[in-house]
Amino acid sequence: MRTLIIYCHPAPDSFCAALFATAHAALNAAGHDVRAIDLYAERFDPVLSANEKRDYLPNTQANLENVAPHVAAIRWAESLVFVFPTWFYGPPAMLKGWFERVWLPGVAFKVPDKPGGKAAPGMQHVVRLTVITTSGSPWWWLKLIRDPCRSFFTRGLRALFHPRCKTIYLQLHGMNTSTVDQREAFIKKIHSTLSTP
Repeated sequence: MRTLIIYCHPAPDSFCAALFATAHAALNAAGHDVRAIDLYAERFDPVLSANEKRDYLPNTQANLENVAPHVAAIRWAESLVFVFPTWFYGPPAMLKGWFERVWLPGVAFKVPDKPGGKAAPGMQHVVRLTVITTSGSPWWWLKLIRDPCRSFFTRGLRALFHPRCKTIYLQLHGMNTSTVDQREAFIKKIHSTLSTP
């Protein structure tokens, strides 16, 4: 399966970096055709400029050209794997900005024909979504506030993919007080889950 990993964390020696390396190795071992985007390593600019905002609908092609390699990567992928920390109940600003600049009309979705209409999915070639994340919050608190990050990925983004897209959401809660054993168990879980073709 053509699998694109999108990784977002500023520190190369972080636990998230270990999760990224584990996911990459497991997917390769399972026979996937793997590509990876490391947003911090490539110094991706997450800021939607004034010109890009003006061009968003009337001249989308200009915006597509600004991020052409990223658009090509997501159009190529059948499977998307996100690896990032959950900060303030959502993905890091770098990753959120990537969505805003890359998941454009005509790529991720089709603009409704009339007011009040629902945007049509534009990524039906994606048949698998995997999210690997950590959070400082415990599971019960995120459940209490309806887990906005999980909802963003598994409901908001998932709606853009194939109707039968398989979704896997793996999260280590309470990262700030986690033990070595808990982190090692999570790494093993990632490897076991992604080693399946």
